[in-house]
Amino acid sequence: MSTAVLDKRPTGLPRVSQRYFPVLATLLLLVLMYLFGTFQYEGFASGQGVANLFIDNSYLIVVAVGMTFVILTGGIDLSVGAVVGLSTMVASTLLEDRGWSALLVIPVVLLIGCTLGGLMGAVIHYYEIQPFIVTLAGMFLARGLCYVISTDSQSITDGLYSDIALKTIPLGGGVVITYSVIVALAAVLVAYMVLHYTRLGRNVYAMGGSKQSAMLMGLPVARTTIAVYTISGFCAALGGILFSFYALSGSPNTAIGLELDAIAAVVIGGTLLIGGSGFVLGSVIGVLVLGLIQTIITFANLESYFTRITIGLLLFAFILLQRLVFARRSPGS
Repeated sequence: MSTAVLDKRPTGLPRVSQRYFPVLATLLLLVLMYLFGTFQYEGFASGQGVANLFIDNSYLIVVAVGMTFVILTGGIDLSVGAVVGLSTMVASTLLEDRGWSALLVIPVVLLIGCTLGGLMGAVIHYYEIQPFIVTLAGMFLARGLCYVISTDSQSITDGLYSDIALKTIPLGGGVVITYSVIVALAAVLVAYMVLHYTRLGRNVYAMGGSKQSAMLMGLPVARTTIAVYTISGFCAALGGILFSFYALSGSPNTAIGLELDAIAAVVIGGTLLIGGSGFVLGSVIGVLVLGLIQTIITFANLESYFTRITIGLLLFAFILLQRLVFARRSPGS
């Protein structure tokens, strides 16, 4: 797969590679939406407003990062929303009912997410079951475990946990961000490095291009499959921790439908549902687009269901765009 953004034609004129069209379209959409909000609504373009876009969606950014790995291989993970909910329940229960330290709770929650993801990846590969079915079962399992722990929401009052959640980092000009934003951006940076500069990343793209070809080339398909679902489980658990920072509570009903938001963000961000092409930075832009839609609808005093309608229309549009762009790939694109 070519990694150059620009390639040279006989005319000597640079041309943008086709696989960059969807993510560039998403970036253009984000800019246009921001300009629309800026000119339409007073106070929309404040520095803190932009920071809040990252603060409010930090957990979704992390979940979308994990989903990007999975979709790049041609798979899907429907369990991430339930794992986010389970993570908040485990964290709140261990902190409040068991009196565990936050420094111990966080690694335990992350280990649970990795274990669930790794098990699903192993079942998908070794038993050759469709990811949709396996992760659907994982979704029901994780959500069911939420209700086994408790059917009620539980506030988190632990001192260290609350300090991490509420402490802000000043950026100047009265703009502040939370530690959750730093964690989310760090996750994006690590994911970018892994996908573009490691053997695992090359294997992920190769599997998405053609799993059979990857196997014939001797690539570690089993290890890669388990790895991407483990990464997705880790990101879902980390997203759950960030959500518990955001809400300072755990609830069995947390993040219902979040997996659909993550998938929508990844697809709108330019990653092909069939795998093999996409960028983790595009997924971040996709999350920001979803967040900006919600912000505009809030400023416009519209009902919340308009968010879903708008996201649905955008998703259709980007799926059609992907079909048009990648239906006929020219050599070198």
